[in-house]
Amino acid sequence: MPKTSKKPIRSKIIKKLDVVFSQWVRLSNADHSGYCTCVTCEKRFHWKEIQAGHFMSRKHYSTRWDENNVHPQCVACNVYRAGEQYKYSVFLGQYQAEELYLKSQELVKYTNVELEEMIEDYTERLKEIT
Repeated sequence: MPKTSKKPIRSKIIKKLDVVFSQWVRLSNADHSGYCTCVTCEKRFHWKEIQAGHFMSRKHYSTRWDENNVHPQCVACNVYRAGEQYKYSVFLGQYQAEELYLKSQELVKYTNVELEEMIEDYTERLKEIT
């Protein structure tokens, strides 16, 4: 019986996209020496020591990979202080915060092909800045 090629499991595709998108967010916001500033406490960290913090939760697929919704955030703000959403909204500004909130309420179902295209796009963008 010939081997059949398995399709990638959706959860693995999403995880791969999360990883490449997170790297892109952090590196695209890093200075020439590789340091980023946390958008909520303004402390500086090397891009490998900071996270890609979401204003609207990652559970909302409509904003999960939205570049306006995700910025460098330190572990203390993102995890231990639950994202500092008020400070994050101040950073974004009222208009942008409201737009992201409204967008997060939209139901979106990406196909595996669309997710894989996003992986390719952010992988290419990473190559351009590294």
